[in-house]
Amino acid sequence: MALSKNVEKLIALSAPLWAGEAEVVRTYWDSPVRDLAADLAWLRRQASKEFNGSGIGEHKNMGVFMGPLTRLQEAFPKIDSGVSRKEVLGVIEMLHDEFTHYCAFADTYDAIRDDGTPPLDPHTIETWEEDQALTRLRHAHNADHGALGVRASKFTEGGYCTLFREGMRLKERSGTDKLIAECCAKIYEDEFQHMLAGILGLDEENWSDADFEKMGELVVAQLRQRILMRNAEFSFPLSNDRIQAIYDGDIEPEPFDYKNAEKVLA
Repeated sequence: MALSKNVEKLIALSAPLWAGEAEVVRTYWDSPVRDLAADLAWLRRQASKEFNGSGIGEHKNMGVFMGPLTRLQEAFPKIDSGVSRKEVLGVIEMLHDEFTHYCAFADTYDAIRDDGTPPLDPHTIETWEEDQALTRLRHAHNADHGALGVRASKFTEGGYCTLFREGMRLKERSGTDKLIAECCAKIYEDEFQHMLAGILGLDEENWSDADFEKMGELVVAQLRQRILMRNAEFSFPLSNDRIQAIYDGDIEPEPFDYKNAEKVLA
């Protein structure tokens, strides 16, 4: 998978922060903060991201469900007469993926909740401040930096699949952990492709070195906020001191899987 030096530099900047987000999730699995209530909390929060999360497109404020539906409704009379059928198919596939992901987390939630806990209502499940802060940051970057900001937001989407990859690694365990592993395995390949979509085409933008330098700043800011978002989602398994150490580079970077990327793109 041939990438320019500028794109490789973006990946190198991101790798320690991807590793930091992964450490949050990995630490949580065996952390003393973990119990049934904490498991239900992070599953609710992740389900909320999959159902109510804000995208970065024209209809971003409508969320990842109603936004694509609105886009499809507007595109319908223009299919192959102003709007490519392939573009419409891409929106349909994206909507299918996101709702499939919501269903996977909601099904896991239902499987582990006790009799006194009601099933999820996607219209009332909560978001949380650190996730809202991430959304505000991404939208501000998009507004302030145009195409550069949008590309940075796409680049950081999913945090290199860290939640799903770390969840899949629970597959040898039993009970709730096995259910989480199965849930994450259903989602991982979709998210890996979404992640690649944020990287592909960067070298076709004809950006200057200075543009890539600015994008690197935006990417680092967003990935740092992702660590805070994920730490709060999982009931704060990492201390503030540890998070600062990750920011300072005290962590082994997450290697980018070029081989799998090439296989997915084949």
